[in-house]
Amino acid sequence: MSDAALNRKSDQSAPGMTLSLVLNGTARQAGVTPQARLSAVLREEFGCEGVKVGCDAGDCGACTVLMDGAPVCACLMPAARAEGRIVETVEGLAEAPGIPGALQRAFLRHGAAQCGICTPGMLVSAEALLRRNPRPTEAEAEEAISGVLCRCTGYAKIISAIVDCHAEAPPAPDGAVGARIERLDGLPKVLGTDAFGADNWPEDTLLVRVIRSPFHHARFAFGDLAAWRAAHPGLRAVLTAADIPGRNLHGVIPPLADQPVFAGTATRFKGEAVAAVVGPRALIEALDLAGFPVEWQELDAALTIDAALDAGAPQVHEGRAGNVLVKGFVRRGTPETALSGAAVVAEGQFSSGFVEHAYIEPEAGFARRVGDRLEVFACTQAPHMDRDDLALIMGLPVDAIRILPSAVGGGFGSKLDLSVQPYIALAAWVSGAPCGMVYTRTESIQSSTKRHPSQITARIGADAEGKLVGMVFEGYFNTGAYASWGPTVANRVPVHASGPYSVPHYEARSVAVHSHCAPSGAFRGFGVPQSSVVQESLFDELADAVGMDRLEFRILNALGVGQPTVTGQVFAQGVGIRACLEALRDDWAARRAQTAAFNAEQARIGGPLRRGVGVAGMWYGCGNTSLPNPSTIRVGLKADGTLVLHQGAVDIGQGSNTVITQICAEALGLPVSAFTLVGADTDLTPDAGKTSASRQTFVSGGASLRAGAALRWQILRRLNAGEGARLTLTGSVISAGDARLDLATLANEANALGYVLMAEETYDPPTSPLDENGQGEPYAAYGWGAHLAEVEVDTELGLIRTRDLVCAHDVGRAINPTLLEGQIEGGSAQGLGFALMEEFIPGRTENLHDYLIPTAGDVPRVRSILIEDPDAHGPFGAKGIGEQVLIPTAPAILNAVRDATGARLRHLPATPDKVLRALHDVKS
Repeated sequence: MSDAALNRKSDQSAPGMTLSLVLNGTARQAGVTPQARLSAVLREEFGCEGVKVGCDAGDCGACTVLMDGAPVCACLMPAARAEGRIVETVEGLAEAPGIPGALQRAFLRHGAAQCGICTPGMLVSAEALLRRNPRPTEAEAEEAISGVLCRCTGYAKIISAIVDCHAEAPPAPDGAVGARIERLDGLPKVLGTDAFGADNWPEDTLLVRVIRSPFHHARFAFGDLAAWRAAHPGLRAVLTAADIPGRNLHGVIPPLADQPVFAGTATRFKGEAVAAVVGPRALIEALDLAGFPVEWQELDAALTIDAALDAGAPQVHEGRAGNVLVKGFVRRGTPETALSGAAVVAEGQFSSGFVEHAYIEPEAGFARRVGDRLEVFACTQAPHMDRDDLALIMGLPVDAIRILPSAVGGGFGSKLDLSVQPYIALAAWVSGAPCGMVYTRTESIQSSTKRHPSQITARIGADAEGKLVGMVFEGYFNTGAYASWGPTVANRVPVHASGPYSVPHYEARSVAVHSHCAPSGAFRGFGVPQSSVVQESLFDELADAVGMDRLEFRILNALGVGQPTVTGQVFAQGVGIRACLEALRDDWAARRAQTAAFNAEQARIGGPLRRGVGVAGMWYGCGNTSLPNPSTIRVGLKADGTLVLHQGAVDIGQGSNTVITQICAEALGLPVSAFTLVGADTDLTPDAGKTSASRQTFVSGGASLRAGAALRWQILRRLNAGEGARLTLTGSVISAGDARLDLATLANEANALGYVLMAEETYDPPTSPLDENGQGEPYAAYGWGAHLAEVEVDTELGLIRTRDLVCAHDVGRAINPTLLEGQIEGGSAQGLGFALMEEFIPGRTENLHDYLIPTAGDVPRVRSILIEDPDAHGPFGAKGIGEQVLIPTAPAILNAVRDATGARLRHLPATPDKVLRALHDVKS
């Protein structure tokens, strides 16, 4: 047992027991308290950190282990119940240390692990099935993993890996661009050794807990903090806003930074932090914070857009009149005149609620003071942004902060904002000891950012032939208590609200509105999913009104090369939306015929089921809107022939570690297997920018291509070889044909980083600012796509089941098709949740039992169609994929419901009660 474990054990006042069990084939013992969770005992006493903790409530299944061969949630199991039992964790599935077993190899082969936080639970659940039934069906595999939630993969590749577990595997490819190589960071994910924010803490790390507001809006005052601390001997610190050495503010958009680390005298949302306590783990875990000396005065709160905009609403921030944070605007032509002359006009009001990111890894990390520097190991999507904000908070120079991103167990935008980082950094600085923090699931849901609720009205007109003539759009977005990414949503939505179509006359306005709710931030699409539901729903109504096929209506109006977007931007290449829509034609025709036959039979027998088919298109600008967006990548060769890629683009499951290496390998002309990867670390890797806005493949990939090409040029010059020479690297010798260079001979030329040859390159996509009418070139490239959904609606119960999704996406160039398919499947699952079930209600849905996300049984199998229409700015023509795959799913599903039943669903999510009301409206 470790010294830290012994110290924790000795601190516990409850009677202990000696737990004896067989763990992964070895008899083990530990002193524990009988009521301790088995998950905690396995992690803290036995070092099995492959057992992940996502909820401590049995909702997510990440902690699943085998007990006497049966899967159980270890977080619900008291340690005493494991006495004398056989317990197996993910670590026990390996053939040998570091050597994956057959199931783990299948997960790698199929790309079944993305972020990896749910992977251990998936693996052990599947292992239990395979021991009973070595050749399961897809339905049996789906059932086996039904108790484990995944937010990344959409489950399809997990199911395929289970079914294919015992198949003879082909040799793994070692290609570059275009090859289905296995995820380069996949092995530790399937072995359970990947270090997430709650893993690999130093011995005797102190624990940090935060005291949070129980009210949406309140004033507060502290009592005698010194006396309370004295009454709890062993506490190392009690921290409040008064202890912040620098600026008690942070924010992802520096000019609008407005969120305090600790509120000073008033809180603006339920769950906002006011203080923190620091001390040994056992003491802090046992501490009853109900007696913490703080007095609250609840104040009136505005929780909705309408309430916040009311003339008598309490002001969330001084200086932001009317609770308006920022507005966005795009105008082209004379839309009102165009609409007045349109043959048909469709219009409507739409709304959506907060959507929780629900990543399976709660926010976590630890910090330590190293002399006059701070090192912070935590889950993040933006290490350099974290560093810069923490330097301001701590009153330290930027180079005194080092961010070492942990493996990230899902992010989807929310882990762009600071979470645990300032608390653990301040605690470590004050105490001088390593300090760590793991949010509870309730803390995570209460305090993390959300998808913006929306209230949108729109009118769209077409001529008698079905050509779009004009559109007017107005959207209000609830940005919550603090700015976060509200300005980005407000500016991105008006650019995108037309969809990927030619709309000659257009006006779109957006308003980000403050409320007393958790901040709304970035979530896969930055507001575009909400606007896409509006525009694509009205398109179906327009097509019907002019008597056109709904898919052909979109093809007719799809943007093409040489046509201006609503911001006046004209692309000479890389516009793949028409190809995406046309790729759906065969499925559209066949499924329309099949659903018509099914519905006729249901009508004949008086059955309640109706099936329908819907389609929706999308576009999404890669990177920041009309702003600088650079990434820098470094690659170098050492004298011993070691080839190192410094790749600072945080991989949150989307595959940047793999894709960016493939791009560099292609540009350099050496195989991926030759590379050693140095991942994101603000001391060791250049700034590759934040992982968001579908920018890493496009932007960091562009920098990687340039770095690889620059290093290749240096090598060819040394070898006196031509541009087309084929390079090989054997030991310290690099060669091209008969030309050889022993890198060891250059040892005395090594730079400060130890490289004898090195290239570091930056890429920043060309954009231009938008003028007062929103005209300009906001993005160098867009991703394009179209989804087809087939649904079945139970008209008696209001239940919607998505039967199939066919998803066509223009990716420019498929760098790694397996990873692209995984993104499409996972994004579609999140889009399904947005459409049908997900809504965060402040103060109510603060766990994964009340807040529902799709399970393996909710998500249909997805067929991906990859269109490659290269973009001149992208690396080898590649475009982004991460954000865009979610956007068309919800409108395609809603259009399919209308196709099946005639019901118009304009207020998301489309829960059964709303479906039944919409069906009633159709009948009346």
